[in-house]
Amino acid sequence: MSSNPQQPTYIIPPPSGANWKTPLLVTILLLLVASNVYLYIQVDRIRTDNRTEMAKLTADLNGAIEKMRIDSSEAIARAHHSVEELQARLEAERRAARTAVGEARIEAEQRVQALQSQLASEQQAIAAVKQATETATTQLQGVSTDVNNVKGDLQNTKSQLEQTIANLKRVRGDLDNDTSLIATNSKELEALKQLGERDYAQFTITKAKKPTRVADVLIELKKADPKHNRFTIVITADDKTVEKKDRTINEPIQFYTSKSRQPDEIVVNQVKKNTIIGYLAMPKVQIPRSGT
Repeated sequence: MSSNPQQPTYIIPPPSGANWKTPLLVTILLLLVASNVYLYIQVDRIRTDNRTEMAKLTADLNGAIEKMRIDSSEAIARAHHSVEELQARLEAERRAARTAVGEARIEAEQRVQALQSQLASEQQAIAAVKQATETATTQLQGVSTDVNNVKGDLQNTKSQLEQTIANLKRVRGDLDNDTSLIATNSKELEALKQLGERDYAQFTITKAKKPTRVADVLIELKKADPKHNRFTIVITADDKTVEKKDRTINEPIQFYTSKSRQPDEIVVNQVKKNTIIGYLAMPKVQIPRSGT
């Protein structure tokens, strides 16, 4: 692969007079307002989705508790009815036993003992149902408490996410005039992923003879200066190679590919001895550039 020569850059002087400054300022303000509106919409969408999920989970939990209570009440009512029938039969057999003589009396007493045993079993079953109902109710109440705790944790997480998004740095790229949100640590990178504007691939690249593949891009570390947080890399994409010399950490390094009209961005967060750590940000909307 051969490197393409750097194209000369021509700087067109701005028109004379002060009239061009006002439209430029207005355009910048409009872009900032549009960016803030988009961030607000994304955060509001996350808040709405979480609130809907929590409402559904709470409704399902309340329905499960109510069904358990109804089923338990019906089971206890049936058991009480059975006990009442057994007690009536037991009393009738007792009366028959008192009037019976000889073998008839013995047979009646045996039936009484059998009924007493059955009654004791039914009473134990009732006690077991009550105990199971109390245990289930206690467990469901514990689950309800856990759900409330999770709800509080989600609210705290959303607040932290909103604060992290608000604190993200916006830096101007080296190829276009637009500014980009960059992450300087893993927490801020998670916040960028939540926004959903781009796809992200984290990397740790060590100086070697062969480049390291990150998504569809090859990155080769040529030089690393941990003392001054500077580095030099070679990027290969679409069979085109370009060298980015003497770059600093948390600086968006932009390059175009044939897949999108927006540039890909490489951001290095740490420079160590012969190693760099950072991420590759890729546009989600894959609209090929014209002429590629």
